[in-house]
Amino acid sequence: MGVLRTSNWRPNFLHCFKPTDPNPDSTKSKKNGASSSSNRISLLDWSGPQSQLSVMSDLSNPVFNLHIFTMRELQKVTSNFTRSNYLGEGGFGTVFKGFVDAKLRPGLEPQPVAVKVLDLDGSQGHREWLAEVIFLGQLKHDHLVNLIGYCCENEQRVLVYEYMERGNLEHLLFRSVFNGWENAGYAAALPWLTRLKIAVGAAKGLAFLHEEQKPVIYRDFKTSNILLDSEYNAKLSDFGLATDGPEGDETHVTTQVMGTEGYAAPEYVSTGHLTTMSDVFSFGVVLLELLTGRRSVDKKLPIREQVLTKWAKPFLKDTQRLDQIMDPRLEGQYSIEGAKKAAALAHQCLSHHDKCRPTMTKVVRTLERLLELNDISIGFFVYIVPSEVKNEKGCVMKCVEEKNCDEHKNGFEGELKVEGRRRKRHRSSKSKKGCSSSK
Repeated sequence: MGVLRTSNWRPNFLHCFKPTDPNPDSTKSKKNGASSSSNRISLLDWSGPQSQLSVMSDLSNPVFNLHIFTMRELQKVTSNFTRSNYLGEGGFGTVFKGFVDAKLRPGLEPQPVAVKVLDLDGSQGHREWLAEVIFLGQLKHDHLVNLIGYCCENEQRVLVYEYMERGNLEHLLFRSVFNGWENAGYAAALPWLTRLKIAVGAAKGLAFLHEEQKPVIYRDFKTSNILLDSEYNAKLSDFGLATDGPEGDETHVTTQVMGTEGYAAPEYVSTGHLTTMSDVFSFGVVLLELLTGRRSVDKKLPIREQVLTKWAKPFLKDTQRLDQIMDPRLEGQYSIEGAKKAAALAHQCLSHHDKCRPTMTKVVRTLERLLELNDISIGFFVYIVPSEVKNEKGCVMKCVEEKNCDEHKNGFEGELKVEGRRRKRHRSSKSKKGCSSSK
């Protein structure tokens, strides 16, 4: 798939490894001048011209605890980057599935991996690759994706991560369709408690970054950067835009505005001032997406509804109208009290004034309490298996009929009840009428 092609591209990558700032547009505003006592190596500690051998030597520092792979090894684990192992692509490049074990490298735990290959002509480059290695090579947490190793060979820049079975939240929340059922229109909606579990996990990941002695600002928190394992545990990925946060008496970081439309905090967009509260705003957007089932920006909708925060924010503190913006695919099967409190939390995270937003630690505490609520109404389900599904898709049919497939039953029970007909269907109809009357 063209992974090993050469190019005239000559990265400034070799300027990233000695003490000076690799991000010249970044400065820090200080009140006085205290600094962190943490031993973590900062992204700002690496810059300056060096030879390729010095680069590899620096990244071999034990503090990173990473395997350094060769391209030959990565060709082997991905079956030469075959199309059957293709997982997807983004601004960084292309991602393939592979498998590693101790036969490849002593000490390697046998496991599937995701191999991300930098696109030499892509929108991200050496600085983003370097940020991934520096941050994920040192920061370890249950809710951060595990970086196993990397390859820095000639012009090739590759990252090797643990494989996350469920993919990313964006896919599951907005495009989740069982294989073979797409034409029949069988979309599986994430159940309410699964959504809350994902929100809690992602919040814990952000809280960990913010509470480091040298805090980290994630800067690109969005649904596509939240990966999910087989148990729907959320892990943050893609640290290409992450940056070191203010330390001691520093109030903010001033940097070039980067990120994704619809998620960036207003003060960051207007001034370039970046704080951990900028991430909190982005979390509020994702929480709103989980509540509504809508994207942060959707150009297909009427103009007044295209930007999710502008459209939904007036409903968040109006408990009488909240059901009008809840994801209709939930069909009323969610905690009413939990939805109200989650909406109030989203409203607080989306405050225009950053000092009015909660810390991620407070966000975690609030969301964890919502998982304990048990006022979710359960209605009747009718199983409908479309006759046009072919025999080779029988695994999915069996899951729906018998609910006993290990591949799908874990955390998926609410999703496998496809085409459910619930007693509270009239609530959905009422919501639609309310929306139409408000236009």
